[in-house]
Order: sequence, then C-alpha cells, then structure tokens
Amino acid sequence: MRIAANLECTPSTLPVLFQYNTLLSLTCPFYRLPIALPATMKALISHTAVQFSPPSLKRSLPYKTSPPTLPFLTTFTRFLLSPAKPIPKVVQVMNLDLPMTGSVEFDEDFVVESCIVRNLPPALTLKQGLEKINDAVEELKLNPPCSSSGMYRFQIAVPPSPKAMNWFFSQPLSSAVFPLFFLSKETKNPTYKSLFLRGTRGVFGIGSAVRFMHPSSSTSGGQNSFKRYLSIDSTCVTAYGFVNANFNESSSMKHEAGSFYLFIPQIELDEDEGISILSVTLGWSNSLCCTFEESIHSYDLSLYQALHSLSSTERYDKCIRSTLRKFDLVKDGTFKMVYMKAFSLIEKDIEADLMELEAPFSCQFCIRLSPTVTVASNMEKFCKATEISELMDHSSERSFSSQDYANINALWASLIIEECTRLGLTYFCVAPGSRSSPLAIAASTHLLTTCIACFDERSLAFHALGYARGSHKPAVVITSSGTAVSNLLPAVVESSEDFVPLLLLTADRPPEMHDAGANQAINQVNHFGYFVRFFFGLPVPTDHVPARMILTTLDSAVYWATSSPCGPVHINCPFREPLENSPKEWAFSCLKGLDSWMSSVKPFTKYIQLQHSHASDNSQGQMAEVIEVIQEAKQGLLLIGAIHTEDDIWAALLLAKHLCWPVVADILSGLRLRKLFTSFQEIENKVLFLDHLDHALLSDSVRAWLQADVIIQIGSRITSKRVSQMIEDSFPCSYIMVDRHPCRHDPSHILTHRIQSTITEFADSIRKAQFPLMSGKWSVSLRALDMMVAQEISSLIHSGSFLTEPYVANLILEALTHDSALFIGNSMPIRDADMYGRNWACCTRSIGDTILRLGLPFHWIAVSGNRGASGIDGLLSTAIGFAVGCNKRVLCVIGDVSFLHDTNGLAILNQRMQRKPMTILVVNNHGGAIFSLLPMAKRTTQRVLDQYFYTSHDVSIGKLCLAHGIKHLEVCTKIELRDALFTSQQENRDCVIEVESCIDSNAIFHRFMLRKFACQAADHALNMISKFSIPDFIFHGSFLCKIHSMEYSLYRIRLCAPPTSAYVNSKTTSFYRDGFILILSLEGGYVGFGEVSSREVSFSMSDKLSLRIAPLEIHEEDLLDVEEQLRFLHHMIQGTKISFYLPLLKGSFSSWIWNCLGIPPYSIFPSVRCGLEMAILNAIAAQEGLSLLNILHPQKVDEEIFERSKRVQICALLDSNGSPLEVAYLAKTLVEEGFTAIKLKVARRADPIEDAAVIQEIRKMVGQKIELRADANRNWTYEQAIQFGSQVKNCDLKYIEEPVKEEDDIIKFCEETGLPVALDETIDKIGETPLQNLSKFSHSGIVAVIIKPSVVGGFENAALIAQWAQQQGKIAVVSAAFESGLSLSAYIQLSSYFELQSAKICKLMNKQLVPSVAHGLGTYRWLKEDVTFEPLSINRNQYSGFIEASVVDSDQILKKCQINQDTIIRDFSVEQVYSYQLTVDSDGFSCLLNVHEIGASIEDDVVVFLHGFLGTGGDWIAIMKAISGSARCISIDLPGHGGSRIQNRYGKEDVLEPNLSIEAVAGVLYKLIHCITPGKVTLVGYSMGARIALFMALTSSFADKIKGAVIISGSPGLKNDVARKIRMVKDDSRSHSLINHGLQIFIDTWYSGELWKSLRGHPQFNQIVASRLQHKDVRSLARILSDLSIGRQRPLWERLKHCSTPLLLIVGEKDLKFKRIAQEMRDEICRGTNNRVDSRKEICKIVEVPNCGHAAHLENPLPVIRALRRFFTGLENSSTPNQRADPSWVMNVSTHSTKKTCM
Repeated sequence: MRIAANLECTPSTLPVLFQYNTLLSLTCPFYRLPIALPATMKALISHTAVQFSPPSLKRSLPYKTSPPTLPFLTTFTRFLLSPAKPIPKVVQVMNLDLPMTGSVEFDEDFVVESCIVRNLPPALTLKQGLEKINDAVEELKLNPPCSSSGMYRFQIAVPPSPKAMNWFFSQPLSSAVFPLFFLSKETKNPTYKSLFLRGTRGVFGIGSAVRFMHPSSSTSGGQNSFKRYLSIDSTCVTAYGFVNANFNESSSMKHEAGSFYLFIPQIELDEDEGISILSVTLGWSNSLCCTFEESIHSYDLSLYQALHSLSSTERYDKCIRSTLRKFDLVKDGTFKMVYMKAFSLIEKDIEADLMELEAPFSCQFCIRLSPTVTVASNMEKFCKATEISELMDHSSERSFSSQDYANINALWASLIIEECTRLGLTYFCVAPGSRSSPLAIAASTHLLTTCIACFDERSLAFHALGYARGSHKPAVVITSSGTAVSNLLPAVVESSEDFVPLLLLTADRPPEMHDAGANQAINQVNHFGYFVRFFFGLPVPTDHVPARMILTTLDSAVYWATSSPCGPVHINCPFREPLENSPKEWAFSCLKGLDSWMSSVKPFTKYIQLQHSHASDNSQGQMAEVIEVIQEAKQGLLLIGAIHTEDDIWAALLLAKHLCWPVVADILSGLRLRKLFTSFQEIENKVLFLDHLDHALLSDSVRAWLQADVIIQIGSRITSKRVSQMIEDSFPCSYIMVDRHPCRHDPSHILTHRIQSTITEFADSIRKAQFPLMSGKWSVSLRALDMMVAQEISSLIHSGSFLTEPYVANLILEALTHDSALFIGNSMPIRDADMYGRNWACCTRSIGDTILRLGLPFHWIAVSGNRGASGIDGLLSTAIGFAVGCNKRVLCVIGDVSFLHDTNGLAILNQRMQRKPMTILVVNNHGGAIFSLLPMAKRTTQRVLDQYFYTSHDVSIGKLCLAHGIKHLEVCTKIELRDALFTSQQENRDCVIEVESCIDSNAIFHRFMLRKFACQAADHALNMISKFSIPDFIFHGSFLCKIHSMEYSLYRIRLCAPPTSAYVNSKTTSFYRDGFILILSLEGGYVGFGEVSSREVSFSMSDKLSLRIAPLEIHEEDLLDVEEQLRFLHHMIQGTKISFYLPLLKGSFSSWIWNCLGIPPYSIFPSVRCGLEMAILNAIAAQEGLSLLNILHPQKVDEEIFERSKRVQICALLDSNGSPLEVAYLAKTLVEEGFTAIKLKVARRADPIEDAAVIQEIRKMVGQKIELRADANRNWTYEQAIQFGSQVKNCDLKYIEEPVKEEDDIIKFCEETGLPVALDETIDKIGETPLQNLSKFSHSGIVAVIIKPSVVGGFENAALIAQWAQQQGKIAVVSAAFESGLSLSAYIQLSSYFELQSAKICKLMNKQLVPSVAHGLGTYRWLKEDVTFEPLSINRNQYSGFIEASVVDSDQILKKCQINQDTIIRDFSVEQVYSYQLTVDSDGFSCLLNVHEIGASIEDDVVVFLHGFLGTGGDWIAIMKAISGSARCISIDLPGHGGSRIQNRYGKEDVLEPNLSIEAVAGVLYKLIHCITPGKVTLVGYSMGARIALFMALTSSFADKIKGAVIISGSPGLKNDVARKIRMVKDDSRSHSLINHGLQIFIDTWYSGELWKSLRGHPQFNQIVASRLQHKDVRSLARILSDLSIGRQRPLWERLKHCSTPLLLIVGEKDLKFKRIAQEMRDEICRGTNNRVDSRKEICKIVEVPNCGHAAHLENPLPVIRALRRFFTGLENSSTPNQRADPSWVMNVSTHSTKKTCM
C-alpha cells in the first residue's frame, strides 16, 4: 500500500488528526493533514459539484463521479509528518518514491507530495489580484507539471479592508460551486450585531482543492481519536470544516462522533490586520481519477463565479439578511466550524512534547455545503422576520391596534429605525429626552441595533463622528428638541469639513407649538445651515401620509451622506403626544405599497451610479496629460496627506513603490508610523520616506534649494505648515492633487491639476505607465537631509534624562502593536507626532514573514484625528467612537486642555460597549502650550499669556478619572512612561496616563533645542552633499565610489617611556608600540590611511630582544585578534561601494557596515573600526580634494571661530611616579614648555592621601592659571575616592576622571564631594545604544567626557558622544591611546571638528562661546620614532605661547602620507586560495572532492572546515582567510555539494547507488585527512558538517587524526525512535522533492523555515541563497540529504559521556533550539564517569554568538573567528606562549605557498 501525505501552510491553524489503525495525510496547500482513520474513509480531492457551464468555458464538464480516495497510511501510529515552515515559493511536504533504507523501516512505502507555492507581487484591488493569479495559472497551463500528482498554490497580497463577508453574500443563490463559506475572525463574543456594527475580518472560500469526508466509527467498527500536535512550525494553507459531524450532500449535516468533513478552498481570501491574502490552490492525482486538467477545469468554474460576483458595487452588508433568509439553514445551531493548520514535530524528544488539543474553531460563520445544506452560527438572527413584516398578516384590515405599534408615533419611529438598519446603519447614539422617546425606544428594541447613551449631546455627537471615522459608515444621532440640537453643531462642523458621514435625527415640537412660547421649542429647520449635505423636515406622524415617504426620505438622506462629498445629513422629526406607547388607533392604509418592502429586508430605494463611457474616454485623455507631466519630472515629490481607509493607504503605498519618488507622509496618512519587519530597510531601494522634512525646512538654505518641479499630493490635508509653505515656494511647478471629493483645497492658489477620484483609481492609472528614475542628486540630497535631521532629533530627545513632550511623540509607535490604532489630538500632540514620530524595526508579527515575501516590508499603523476644523473640543469622545468603529485597540494622545474640554467623554468611556480597551495619554502642561511657540509669546506679558492664552489651570485629572471609575496613572520620567504605556497595552481595561509637563520647558526644548539643532543638521547635510559631484543617474543607492583594495602593514615604533597605563619591570630599557597601518585604495586611485592599535606594548630589557607583552587597560583585543579581523575585512571589502552619507557620521557608518559588509557593526573591534573609518574618510577627502576636517564640517563659520579652529591646544600627560615635589617640578617644566593644561595619573599609590599631596604640591608650583586634571582610571573604591576628594577640594581641579570603580557611584561621588568628574572608561562600553546609556549621566557634576576614538569605536561614535556632551554643557576631550603620528594627525582634525561643533552649539543655545579645550594628545611626547616621514607638528605657538597642533600641518600629513619603512615589520600580502581536487576511494564508490586551501604550512595547526547541507567549502573562505595567519585552513565540498562528485568505482550502471551514511562520509574524510597531513587536524563543522565532525570526534577509530572539534549549531542526533522515523521520512521526501522540482524551488523551500528566520533578516541573505545554486550533482545532493538524515543517524548522546576530544560548541543567541541542545551536550559530557566534573567542563565549552540565529558563522562571523582562535590556541602544544606573542612569528605565516593549481 502507498501513502501520500501532503503538508502545506497558511495563516491559520491546522491540526493533525490520527487514528490508531490508519493515518491519512492531506494533500493540500496546508501540509498534509495527517489524519488517523479507518480504511473505509473517503478523501475527496479537488472537487466541486458542477451545475452550470459558464459561457467563457468551452470545455465539456467532467463526468460526475465520486471524488477519488487519497492514498493513506496504515499502522503508523503515535506520530505524524513534519511539515515545512512557511515558504516563500514552495511549501515542503514529503515525497519519496525510493524504497526506505536504514535501520528504521515502514510496513509500506510512504509517499508525500510537495505543494509548490508562488508569491505574486501585491495587487491594487481584489479583482486585479484574481486576474494576476489567473495569469499565473494560464502560464502553468502552457507548461503543465509532469508529475502524476501534486499541488500548486498561488497567493497575492490584496487591499486589507474587510471584503470576505460581502464577497460571500454576493454569490448567486443558484451557485454552481460548493462549498462556499464565510468565517469571522472575531474572537471575543461575536454576535450577529457585530457584523453590522463595523467591517468584520474573516475568511471567504469557494470550491475545494482537497476534501476529506470520514464516517463515524459506528459505521466502520473502528476506533477514532482526533488529536492535534503543537510545534513551532507554521504553514501557509488552512483546512476548514467540521469534526464530529457527518455531512451527506443529498441530505443534511448532523452530529456524529468520530466523523468529519474538511476541505481546502480552491479560492480563498484570508483577512488579517493590515493585509489580506488571496490564494488559489490546485490539487490533482491521476491515480485517483482527478487529473491536472480536471483540477484546472474545476478551478475555472470557481474563478468564473468569484470574478462575476465581484462586479456588483453594492455593499452586501445591506442585504445579508435577505440573502440568508433564502438559505435552507440547518436547524441545529450548535455546529462549530474548525480551521486547522498542520502542525509538525520538531526534532527533539517528541513523546515529551506531544499535546492533545482541540481544533480551533469559529463561533461565527456561514457555510453553504450544497444547494440544500447551509450551516450558520451567530448569524441566525438575520433570518428572522422583522417586526414590521409581521404586519403583513393583517394587510386586509383597514385599522389596527397592537401593543408593538400602539400609535402612529411608534410606527413612524420603527419605520425610521428599520430603514436605517437596512441601509447598514446600526450604531445609534441616543441622548436622553422626552420628545425623542419614540425614536429612542425603537432604536433600543431593534434586533440589529447597538445603542449608546450620553447626557451630553456635544460629546455624543463627537462620539458618533468617531465611530464613522473608524467604520467608514454613518452613525445615527438621536436627540430631543431645543438646545440639545444646537449642541450637535461642533461635531456637525467637523463632520462637514472632513467629509465624515453622519445622520442626525432630531426630535421636535409640532408646528403649532413653534413661535408660541412653548418649552424647548426653537426653530430647528435648517438648523445647521451650510454644514449639512441634506436637510428634510418630516411632518408630524400621521396616517394620512404614506409611510413610504419616510423610507424614501431616509434613503435619500443616507445617499447624500455617503456620496462624495460625504458629510452630515439632518432629518427633523416632530412628534405630538402621546410620546409613550399609549394606544391610539391609526389607519393601516398608510402602509399601502409596502408589501414588497415588508416581505424583504432591502431598503426601499436603491441608488445606482452609472459611469458613462464618453466621460470615461474624456478622463483617460486628461489623465494622459497628467502622466506626461509626471514622466517629465526631474525633481518630483509625492505628498501623502490625510487618508482615511485601509484600501487608500494600500493604494498610496503601491503608487509610491511604482513612482520611486521621495515621499513625504503626513501623520494622518497611515504611512508615517511604520513597524519594520527587518533591521535593514530594503524598501529604501524603492521608496524614500522623508519623515523629517518639516524640520529640515527650518533651514533657509534648504528652503531655497528644495524646488520640486512636480508635486503629487494624495489626500487634501497636510499637517505641517512648513511643508505647505514649501509647496508654495516651489511654484511655478506642476502641482497635482488627488482626492475623491470635489471641494477646493488650495489655500495658496497654485494648484495646476485637480483630480477627483479615489486613490485606488488614480494609482491604477499611474501604475499602467512607466516612469524614468528620479534625479540622483535630488534623491541623495533629500535622504541626507532627512537622515541628518532624524539623527539630530533622536539624539536630543533621548540624550536627556528628563521627560519631554517630543519624547512622548517619539515613543508612541513603540508601544503600539499591529492591531492597534492611534487617535491624535489637535494643537501640540498632532504636530509633535508629525514632527517627531519615528519608526521601529521590531515588528514581530507571526505573519511578518508572509508579508515580507509578498513584497511589504513593514506594517503601518492607522492614525486618525479631527482635522476638519481642527478644534480641541470633543476629542476624547471622538477617540472612543473611533475605537468602536475600527475595532482596534486605540491609543489616544491629547493635551490637558482638550481633555478638560471633553471630560463628559469619560462617561462614554466608562460604558465600554462594543470595543477593545483604550489607553488615553494626556500630556498635562497645565495650559495651552502651543501659544508658547507662536510669535505672540515673545511680545506678550506673562500675566496675559497665563490668563488669556495658556488658560493655566490646576485641575486634578486623577480625581476626574476617579469620579468616573477610570484607572489613572501619573508619570514624570521616561522609565515611568514606558512602563505605563506597555502595561496599559497588555491590560483588559481602559487607562488614562497623565504625563506631567511644563509649558516653559517644553517651549525651550522645542524652539531653542530641537528647531535650532535640526536646522543646523540640515545645513550641515546640504553643505556636505554640495561638496560631492553626484551624477544624475544615481538613485537611492547613493554610492560615491568603489573600494579597489585594502592593504595593511604591521608596524613597531619606539617609545621614549612606557605608556602610563602599562605596568613594566623597572629594569626595562626599551619600549615599543605595535599596530597596523591601513592603506585603502579607491577605484580612481585615491588612497586613505588609517591606523589600528591593539592592547599590546612591546619592551625589552638591556637591549635584548626578549619580547614580552604589557597590556594597555584601555583595549581588550590583542594583535592576533586585530589581524584576524583585518584579514576578514580585506576579503569582504574589496569592490564594496562607499556611500555619500558616510561623512555625516550620524549612524551612516554603522548602516554601511551592516548593509554593505554584512557584519553587525558592534562585532568589529573598536580599534579596527576606528582605523577603517579613518582610512575611508581620508580616502573620500583625497578624492574630493578636501581636508578631513572639511569632509566632517563643510560649513563656513565666523572668522573668530575659523581662526580658533586652525590650531588645537594640547594637554600634557604626566605620571605620578616620584615624590610630590619631584612630580611638581616635572609639572612646572611642562608649563614652561607652553602647556596650559596637565593631566596627572593618580590612584597608583597605596594611599589616596598621597595622591592628594601630589596634586596640592603641583598646584602650589604652577599657580592657579594652569588647568589641572586627574585620572584615577577607576582604581579607587568609593571610600578611597571620597578620601582623595576631601583633600583636593581647594586645588581647583578641572575634573577627575573615573574616580570610583563602580559606575553607580559616580554621581554619588559628585554630590558628596562637589568635585567635577569626567567620564572615560564609562563611555568606552556604552554599547549599541549610546544615547540611552549616556542619558543617566546628564548630572551637572559630570563636566567632561574623555573620548578615545580607538576605544569607543571610531569617528562616528566619538562624534555622537561629543555632541551629546556639548549639548549637555559638558566638555568633549579627544584623547589618544599612544597611537602614532598618523592617528594623532587625524585626531587633531577631529578635535578641531569638535571645537567647531562646540561653537555652533553655544551659538544655537544662546550661550557664551566656551574657551578652547586642551585635548588629550600629549602622548606625542612618548614617540621616539613615527610611522610617517613627515614629523607631526605639535609645538609652541609663537603668538600665544601655548603648545598647539596645527590643523593645516596635520592635514598635509594625512594627504601626503609617506610610510617610514624602517618602522614596518611586514606588509600584508594577499594570500591565494588554492583549489584542487582529490579522489578518495571508499567501499563500492569513489569521491572526487573539491578542496580549498589557504594559510601557513604548519602541520601541527591544520583546520578542516565542513559546511552544512546546501553549502560549499566556499562558505568558509572569509573565515579561513581571517585565521590563515596562524593555521593551515582547508575546506571541502562535501560529497554531492559544489564541485565534488560521487563516482561508481566499477563504472557499471546496474550497481546500486552507494549508501552515503554518516559513517561512510566520515570514512571518506578520514582518508582525505591522511592525504593532506600526517598529523592531527581540528575539525570545524556547521549543521550537517557539525554532525560529521562530532561523529568523528567521538569515534575511536578516527581518534588518531582528530585533535579537537568545533561544533557550530550541531546536534548529536535525536534521542527518540519516533522522532528519528519522522525525520527520516521527512528528509527522504525532501530528497525526492529536490530531484522532481529542481534546486531553485527546493532552496526557496528550504530557507523559508523557522530555523532561518534570523538569516532571512540578514542584508546578504539573497547573495547567500544565490550561492546555493552552484551544486553540479543534484542527484548526489539529494542522496546525501536522505542518507545523511539525522533520522538515519544513530544518536551520539551516550558517546558524549566518554568524550576525550576537546569540543567547542558555538550557537547563535537567537537559536533557542540549538542553545538547548548545546547545554544538554555539555551536561551529558559532565556526567561522564572517567573524569572529574571540573576537568570535563574544560573538554567542552559553549560560546554564544550575539545577534544571530542558526547560521552564526554567516550572520555574525567575527565573534566566531575569535572563538575559533581561542580554541585553537588552547589545543596548541608545539609552540611556546612567547612565540605566539611575537609579531615576527606572525610575519612568517603569510609566506606559505602550495603546489596545488591556483584558483
């Protein structure tokens, strides 16, 4: 018997069902649904009952027959198949025709199919999505699959607004395709009302690609057990249906234990937040009498019906009830529809992880299983007759009395409410009142309505407005007469101005009571005047007026409200008494003509709009003109204004991607706040978002430069006044505005083209045309501007410890989840959000991978606000209504005055009806802060401002919340705010968070900090870009040039004395400084020099070259560490492009290192990164003919500042060895030489009092004018530091560096002693988020930061730290770490840059210019010789008399650098990678193996690298080059991989293919090792290679050749027999899939799994995957996958207990599975019986590599390289430690050559 088990994936959840005697696997886009059932079960594939033939389909219908049975598996219990992870193109299931081999066998052959999945580019509309999929299917028809069975799935992202329910109810009653279903995704108490309240997301499906039916055990006599197994795998295909239910097409559905009915839809629309996925699934099996052609024909039927049902434009939620009433519903309402995803078993101890779960189900659905069987849940109320229709029973009576409609008022009110519900209006906002009683009672008692009440009509109206904003359909407001109506006016104005539909039903007194002094009787006719789209005054209810007049009036009003331009409509409803249900006869004749209406549930009047063909032709001609304008644009700009619907946001995004123009997205556009799915922004190559253009426009030079020639604006409203002004300043230009309403939005009167259409229609027209790329300089400059301003804003917002209002705006997106929305208040909140909102690369949605593969790299956050009239009234009520309408968790951010203006909204909030919890964030600055930012604030007295503008108050918001029973939190710090926000988002209750703020401090931060610094940053960016010659053809890549090569040389220079941080023997006579000089060459021949220093200083005693190491505490790396990284970079950097943005230093280097080199920026040693940045900046300066200073600071400065910047003052460095008097005399000598500042090293003595005595003596000797600094290097305890401080309080120290050991004691020391402190070591380890770490040191007692560029990680980090310090009023001091004159020259340039930056900051902050800083470059005095011929010019200025460095001279050294060859120990020589082939014979076959070799010919240090499955030996080249200086490195293309070949030794075709088990492959490698070296080797293996390496290390027969093993993401095997069987079958199936579908499809499948999630986020993922296509022998590759399966490998866990070979286990931080395995391996080794635990721990060590997943060596290679060398060093026995430290030893390793053929 053969079995088929198909697995697939989808965004749902599919269980695995099994039975003890039979297992069925679904062939579906799911996976295979392994289901256990008896052999009598039916599995129906690909089938749809055919009842009609569409005219477009010419083929004859297939003959009607029972769908064939799927193959199934018998006697395969307790486990199931492992489906693949979500896949970009293919969902792997298992397929194998080959017989099973190995130790585990099945009773029968086991066959599993593969589902091929194709992801298509996003579609603009649902219809276009269907058409694109159909085009793909048509291509498939032209090249049909050759396999006899299989499955294809096509999926595409479509607009995300809810459409599934409408699509379902648009299907014809006489459908030719079954099943049809709609399944709601509402999970919390869904009701039939909720479907009408707002758009409900769900799933629509039509047809079945795979169908499963199984009768109960009572009929088969078997036992059934349905189980679902949970695992981390996910799928892309879902099966739907029923369990414990028996469906018979000819009869009905009934409950029956053990039975089930499941199917995979042929066409499916699955709606999620922010994305909807449309998919088509095809399945066929010739052996089951369902051919591929029949499957296609079945699909054609489904497509025909699906497409034609989309043609109608009617909203089907208006006729759902009428449709459902026609269905023959199953009367049993207890059925639950399940949706199931196949779960796979991960490779671990399965028995311990099996969980029996219930299948997830929906409580709200409707499914048509056949023409006679329909099942529904929580939709049944739609099928009941309405109250009005019951009157039909009395149609023969002339007059009528009823308790339901006791009088004519009740009848008219019920007619009004009923027609509203038929029009889709079901949300009623009711204000209490007597006159409106009939309407209120009718609304509250209707089956479909949802009502909310509030005593304040103004708040109620705004609440209705908010609901309409969220749901995009009108709410109904019911009020009493009089001023109750007038209170609606503010909301009516907002509704009118922002085109929000609203229906107002205002009760009124009858005409006879008007103008007669009656109570609450005012003129309500046309009460809202111009602001309503429609007004109608109903007559007083009477049976003399046909009731149909009421219905047509409602229909007309709602049509006006919802037609463009949308807006409010007003119906005035007068009532006479009795207003209650007092019986009063009325004539039934008024219902004449309503028979048809009462027998249906449709509205009375149906409005239809026709698109005339001649109008369409005319519009096409006009659009051609617009397209021509756009095509001619050279400097285009796309502005996306306020957008209200998800489909419009979707269309705007696709338009932006098509145009490839710079995009300015307004805060209300939905595209301003974006959650990214990856840390690198691939979308930047397609869409350039300018999020901070508003602040860039603060610069006069930017405003003058930024002249767009074509501007397209989508949506009418733009929040930013400066952006609006920019549009006006660009005139004359082509200014195109697109909005669906016809109203004018052109305050500057410059609009050239006004297009009235939906955004989707406009985008559709534009996307049909092609457009040239935008000007390169335009795009590059705009991006530079935005990047600089963004970094400046972020720096300022996060640098301080105090909580600011811009910080609130900056943080809010981080607190929002994908299913959240933001409602933003007017005045300052919306402006702050627009200016300071930022995006986050941290969206962790489970569907994120799918969204990425479908072409959408981020998830947007919907944002709404009241910007029609932009008032501050009713905002809280609007936000609550918005939460009801959009059905999301809403965060509302408003100001305190706005909150107080609408405190009655708290009464609505407290009702918590039909919505998710809300968080209201109130920024309380105790007044109207916006006025403080206006020009009038400078010219108005404080008293007037406080009283008449700020309206200052002291109202307790907390007590207001308490009065309404609302949770309240008050926050005053950043930490408190973050905690409150994230906590409130997790709780199931409403919460008000009050942020304490201050008007004055907020104004200062906005005006004097953010605005000025942003302006300066924009000027800086523009000036820098203007220095470069940027060609017009460059687009967003923004690359200046290519790197031709990077070389380096090892230098050694003599020092006059040991560095102050080095501890040396007193007999030492000679001192040396070692390091590397980098020479980076650009393609144009320009060269830049950099220096990399290590932690080591060499010295000798008595001139004997007995080399030793004296560590410098400031560094962690040594020479070998550094050189390995340089070797690695040499390999990676060649040919890399240099970005224009690198000189900006605002994160540009970090971005470049990650995106271009593929290295996490903080994995590079600080000294290496410093040297690299120095070389690159010098090379750019050489190419542009500028100095390094001009590159960093291109702007012109005042003459005084310019003169100051020419020279840099130097601080002398003095060690404290000697008596106080001796040291004081040395200090005096330095002063006489011209030094104005001296830094003394302290904390070297046993007693801090002695150090204090030295300071006191120096101060006496040099006087008060000399600046004294002390440096304790964190050597004191807190108590010792306090002792020192108490003695030097009167010594006028400029500062003391790092006085205490513990970081937490620094501020405590400042406050206790009052002494100024400087940070040094503290900032050396600030990590990847320096600003956040620095913010806690903003204390005024910390006056300076000491910045060593080679320690903090280069110029970029140094500049960031310096800017933070200077903005905080602290001194930024550049300090050298005993580097050569080359680095000192660069540091002089950097110091001058910091001085210029400091002068700018003082000017911006209106502070007095601070004196020049004496920088810590006095280490030049230690240099006895230098690496450059040109001496460094640091001498006494003849004018000032001070020791200074010349900026001009240092620039000449950098430009004309000539290396002193006498200081060079050796130059780096490029090592060739040699590739050759070796033939290794094995039992019955031979392997021709590709071998790659590099490195020294050191037989004792041979390292053999083994790659993982699909890899090659080339994967290791970069790492091999890095460590080849200390080892001979060899990598191998394992059998079946790369260029290796497996050959039959006898040359006979009939000989069985060899068994490539792990034992066989290890034997081949063992023989290979014998060929390449006589000694032992160290194995380094990854994944599959790691298993081989571990096997060889633990096998005694290989012990003579294995010195140690490095296991990267490897496993000893699966402990559980069941797990091994499953994995064996899984890998066999994959093997078969590889042969059948080819390498490309297989690779797409392989790398779509959860294991590779981290790797998929790597910027070089595509290149890595492309390299996997180089295998030449695919059949052998497939054979390796099967034979080397971990399922066939015997576990090695027991052998670990006896391990004697040293092991290093390397795992990625994010690879939780293999982290667990590594720990278990180490534990197992420690349990060994032969050795003590401590000694066995030494045998096995674990290294966790940060910021990476499974492929640690590819994702973060530098920590792996360092771990490897540390391990190799531990294994070395032949070389002495001194030899390893000697640079001369390193010198020899690059001379190795080999006889092999050069690659």
